[in-house]
Amino acid sequence: MITRTKENDLKYCLKGAATIFIYFFFSICQNFPFIVLHINVSELPSYITILYSLAVELLMISLILFIFDKEIKTAFQDLKKNHLKYFNKYLKYYVISVIVMMAANIFINILGGGMSTNETTIRNEFQIFPLYTFISAVILAPLLEECVFRLGFRSIITNNFLFITISSLVFGSLHLMGTPINELLPLYLLSYCSCGIAFAYMLTKTNNIFVSMFFHFMHNGLILALQTFMLIFT
Repeated sequence: MITRTKENDLKYCLKGAATIFIYFFFSICQNFPFIVLHINVSELPSYITILYSLAVELLMISLILFIFDKEIKTAFQDLKKNHLKYFNKYLKYYVISVIVMMAANIFINILGGGMSTNETTIRNEFQIFPLYTFISAVILAPLLEECVFRLGFRSIITNNFLFITISSLVFGSLHLMGTPINELLPLYLLSYCSCGIAFAYMLTKTNNIFVSMFFHFMHNGLILALQTFMLIFT
């Protein structure tokens, strides 16, 4: 939980900047060690690249949790006392965001658009590496993304409207990396930003990162469960 004062304002800005830097630095430079060692990643066994990717994600999460150690502990204590209240109060906002996402996806399909590159990649990985996809998409991704796009951005942006807008737009845009830019881009953005808006709103109201994190866990878990059902029965 972030308790902001004039005295610690700079400290939180630096924490947020460090969090965002860690995420983008490791994301961009993830394959740098292989380049230095002149190793062709595409020729490595799949289990090596999977273990390496998991290790990088865990390293990022560990560094960010270290940065926000006190805030995370305080938020967890608050969650233990108020988890039922938070779930009952903010479930409706999550449901609304999912409805908006589904509506956007319906219009995308009607207008001839396909799945985003991110969604296609996850589905392909799930068919080949189901356990890795579950760990990465359902557990590590929500944990990392909430720490970065909610906790990190909130540490820098104090205005609620700007925080919700900027964090959700960045969050949604990064999920569209590799997706062709065309007239359907606003619908793709709406699809991915809807949950980001809900998660950011939850943080502004509760000041507890575990609330948005829980709904993010649940969302990704439900999506993967649906994909598992379709894979088995279609």
